[in-house]
Amino acid sequence: MEGIIAYPVTPFDQAGIGVDKAALLAVTENLLRTCPAAIAFLGSAGESAYLSDDEWYSAAHWGISIVSGRVPVIIGIAELTTASAVAKARYAEAVGADMLMVIPVSYWKLSDAEIFEHISAIASATALPIMLYNNPVTSGVDMLPNLLVRLVQELPSVKSIKESSGDINRMHSIRKISGDAIPFYNGSNRLVFDALQAGASGWCTASPNLLDTKPAELFRLFRAGKLSEARSLFDAIFPVLEFLAARGLPATVKSGLALRGLNVGEPRRPLHPLSAGELMLLQRHLSTLAIAQIG
Repeated sequence: MEGIIAYPVTPFDQAGIGVDKAALLAVTENLLRTCPAAIAFLGSAGESAYLSDDEWYSAAHWGISIVSGRVPVIIGIAELTTASAVAKARYAEAVGADMLMVIPVSYWKLSDAEIFEHISAIASATALPIMLYNNPVTSGVDMLPNLLVRLVQELPSVKSIKESSGDINRMHSIRKISGDAIPFYNGSNRLVFDALQAGASGWCTASPNLLDTKPAELFRLFRAGKLSEARSLFDAIFPVLEFLAARGLPATVKSGLALRGLNVGEPRRPLHPLSAGELMLLQRHLSTLAIAQIG
């Protein structure tokens, strides 16, 4: 699987206490127009950490139904307990997911042995392939390259790695330690050009919600060896990528979609939508890129 793995937000209903299925349909259909290699529901952009179990199950089921086989669907698993992670992994498989993206989440610091057992239990619970997700800033768990490579090498259903630590040297290490045998994906928007140069198989990003096909075009140009054109496009979209990183995915994407004519509501508290000044700046960036309205 090479290219853009696109991440939808999770829209809430007007009461803010359930998933808005119609808005999720609109968000997903918009992403499917951006030439993704896959759609990944219930990642960081999808506010999975802020959902009730019922909301999580609804979003997973509806998301898979909406995509309906047009591209592979990845479901994010980010749970404090192994039992909860296993239950959600089994549900994702039962409703038709193609892959799991698993990130350990911790209150107490986890040892490598505890991380390995956690991932192993999830891998044993389903037949789905697993993408390991390392994002220490949000999860409180930092899986170093040696551990990530070991997990892939020793657990047959663990197939790939999403690296989001923001350290490009981690990607070089994964490639070197594994002998260039393990697909890895960039999860840090600001590092995408360097990550592709490091050999990343793709880019896991919520940016197509706001940038349409430009992320896919960047990947295509890079793979075609048109590095000068790819660099120019990266430089052009960098202000939006920087905005996403600085202000956070749920707030920026939901507010940005509203600017584009698709109202998907606000992020769940304690997260706040963009301020008036932030909205003006984001609108300026999108206007500079001639990003079209949705619909």
